[in-house]
Formats: sequence, C-alpha cells, structure tokens
Amino acid sequence: MSSPALAALAGFGTGLGLIVAIGAQNAYLLRMGVSGRLPTVALGVLLCAVSDAVLIVAGVAGMGALVQSAPVLLVVIRFAGAAFLIVYGLLAARRALVRTEAMGDADGRSLRRPLLTLLAFTWLNPHVYLDTVVLVGGVANQQPGDGRWWFAVGAVAASFVWFSSLGFGARLLRPLFRRPGTWRILDAIVAVILLALGVKLAIGA
Repeated sequence: MSSPALAALAGFGTGLGLIVAIGAQNAYLLRMGVSGRLPTVALGVLLCAVSDAVLIVAGVAGMGALVQSAPVLLVVIRFAGAAFLIVYGLLAARRALVRTEAMGDADGRSLRRPLLTLLAFTWLNPHVYLDTVVLVGGVANQQPGDGRWWFAVGAVAASFVWFSSLGFGARLLRPLFRRPGTWRILDAIVAVILLALGVKLAIGA
C-alpha cells in the first residue's frame, strides 16, 4: 500500500476513534435523526461533518499551536459550553418526565432551532478544539512530506462516514419511537449524558 494511502487510512482510524464516543453532539444528532424530517437530518449531518473538516484542516495548517497558546479563550468556551449543556440537559430531563407524545416533537418539525442547537453543541465544546485541532493536527504533522494532508483527508472522510451513519441510520429506529415511553428513555439518556458533560466541563475535569 502506498504512503499516501497509509496516511489516509491512519487519519481515518484516528478520526473515527475520536468521534465515535457518545458525546453531546452525537446524542443530539441521534435524536434529530429519529425525529427530524430528512432535509433537516441531512443538513445536520452536513453541518457536523463540515465543522469537523474545518477544524481538522485548521489543525493540520498549524492552528493547534494557536489554540494551545490561548488558554483564556478555552476557559470562556468551557464555561459557556457547560452552561449550555446543563440547561439543555435539564430540558431533556423535563421531557423524559412529562412527555405524552411520540413522534413529531418540536425539534423534528422545525429547521432553524435544531441546526442552531447542533451548532452550539459542536462549537461550544472545548474538547472539539483539543481533539481535532490539537490532537489530529499534531498527529497529522508527524507524517512525512505531503502525508499530513492525506492524513487530513482520511480524518475528514471518517467524519462524513460517521455522521452520515448516525444521522441517517437513526431513522431506522423510528418504528420504536412511535411510543412515548421509548422517547422518554431516549430523553433520559440524553439528559444524563448532557448533564454529566456539563458538570465535567464546569469543574474543569
């Protein structure tokens, strides 16, 4: 296998390993995929993948050093992200306790609200800068020659594959979510994830 192909494969594996873990962004995209209309889900998938691509390219281009040299900015993002996660986690917990409807919640019927929420989950998470800009960028720049850009291609491809699988694959679960009880379970899981991440960010863990 040629060196560019190996670099791209390494980038794909690294990128996939970093984004597969269930975090706030993945949990919300899963929920959007179950409840949203196809155009909304497609835009959500595209938003997540393109955001990852922008951050990966920035890291490979050398922005990782800038992120590391601006700890105050990361602190501001950390507290803003923590507040957002805790508030949205409490809203998810409330839905889990009082939900009486099945499919077709408000997020699924609108376009602007879920996409703005997904943007916040993506860009108000300080770990996204450390993972994609600093870590992926750092590993990519260890590749010889033009290997760093092939590594970036692989990492970006992993983002598109993962978010497409998560967003569109979630639609296969729609029959399960025709009962309010299933929605309450999902909202409870989302609430636990978001509140745990929010508290973790707030205390600086």
